[in-house]
Amino acid sequence: MNILMIGSGGREHALIKKLLESPKCTKLYCAPGNGGISRDAETVNIGVMDKEALVAFAKEKNIDLAFVAPDDPLAAGLVDAFQAAGIRAFGPNANAAIIEASKVFSKDLMKKYGIPTAKYETFDNAENAIEYLKAENTAPIVVKADGLALGKGVIIAQTVDEAVDAVKSIMEDKQFGESGNRIVIEEFLTGPEVSVLAFTDGKCVKPMVSSKDHKRAYDNDEGLNTGGMGTISPNPYYTDEIAKECMDTIFIPTINAMVAEGRPFKGCLYFGLMITPNGPKVIEYNARFGDPEAQVVLPRLKTDLVDICEAVIDEKLADLDIEWDNGAAACVVMASGGYPVAYKKGIEMLGMDENGQVEGATVYHAGTKYENGKFYTNGGRVLGVTATAPTLDEALAKAYAAVDKISFEGMHFRHDIGKTK
Repeated sequence: MNILMIGSGGREHALIKKLLESPKCTKLYCAPGNGGISRDAETVNIGVMDKEALVAFAKEKNIDLAFVAPDDPLAAGLVDAFQAAGIRAFGPNANAAIIEASKVFSKDLMKKYGIPTAKYETFDNAENAIEYLKAENTAPIVVKADGLALGKGVIIAQTVDEAVDAVKSIMEDKQFGESGNRIVIEEFLTGPEVSVLAFTDGKCVKPMVSSKDHKRAYDNDEGLNTGGMGTISPNPYYTDEIAKECMDTIFIPTINAMVAEGRPFKGCLYFGLMITPNGPKVIEYNARFGDPEAQVVLPRLKTDLVDICEAVIDEKLADLDIEWDNGAAACVVMASGGYPVAYKKGIEMLGMDENGQVEGATVYHAGTKYENGKFYTNGGRVLGVTATAPTLDEALAKAYAAVDKISFEGMHFRHDIGKTK
């Protein structure tokens, strides 16, 4: 089977390594990929939004399965384009990917179908939003850009003045471009956060093992929000009782709601949850695997990922038994100096072998390039160093031991992954 992965980050590298474990996989391409991915797959210099070129390449190489991983091409209809060309593709159609592409859509969906989430209001002009904030006079409060913003379109304002500044930044200064034409203002929820990815074929939903992301840039949950500085799996706050409640009140109702709206969701649906004093509530949906959540969830997957992809596409997920390792996994993200603001690229990285790996862990490459036998930084989040073990403490120890073998100028990483609430 010839497989084409779309994307270039740590999530895609984790998916590639899992797909390569399948005896069905004979050739794997990645467009565009990165330096570390090039050691596992043949990288192709085609951008993720170039639908015409990607479809032409898939036809030329007789691709049997296209896996669309990032948010932008999903929202733009890349899966639809592959399907129109007769190419089997994993991922939601554009009309279902809107569950991530529009915060307003997803919040309205939850309200309509009684899916628990934070109270909210939506606005399409800054003046009305600011009037609302001043009338409510409540903080902390959350301000979200409606559209996709590379995971950075959510601002948790600690004061009303901060919230007003956030509205102006998003709607007037266009910090996130057209994604900020509309905004959602919602109540600030408290409690442990949980990430649950789920396979779904539009009819059946099968949640994966839980994980916990660490968004803040620095130790003790300090600094700016990032795309994720590390993850653990399982999430210690996600008990069997909470899992059942989530299945009954969130997961199944969401899948059924999308069908009722004429937007059946097929692929991987990410549930960002908060375990509040009033029960679990949805913070956000993603129409794809999370990053770096995928880097701790996929290593625990025992079932052939190609079999799962085919079952999702063929709407036969209910017939497949998906098995998971009972141990734990931990991922520590190594980032460029200055991330998530400004950072340099092209810094040589030391300590890895010729395949970009170190003993005792798996290194997922999120932002690297490979030239003349050497690896260089090429992004903000550079590596996700992941280890598995029977217990979380053992997995964390192995991951940090592997991190200590890698070095590059300016690198920084959190020292407390798995230790904070």
